Amino acid sequence: MTQDHCFQRICLDVACGGIWYDHIGGRPAYCHASDDILGRAVALARDILNGHADLMALNRQSLVWRGKI
Repeated sequence: MTQDHCFQRICLDVACGGIWYDHIGGRPAYCHASDDILGRAVALARDILNGHADLMALNRQSLVWRGKI
């Protein structure tokens, strides 16, 4: 994964518990998401950075929600 938007997709999908645009009413997501969703996404990003969350597993879950795998 080398694209920033993929990292953002993963963090937002997991923070929302599904496809982020089903839960956030506009784009860009960071302008329209609730403080709660943004807080969860940032906390998750920190967990990934610190090695406390598995980015590849989270990506797979995001892709499952999206019907890609």
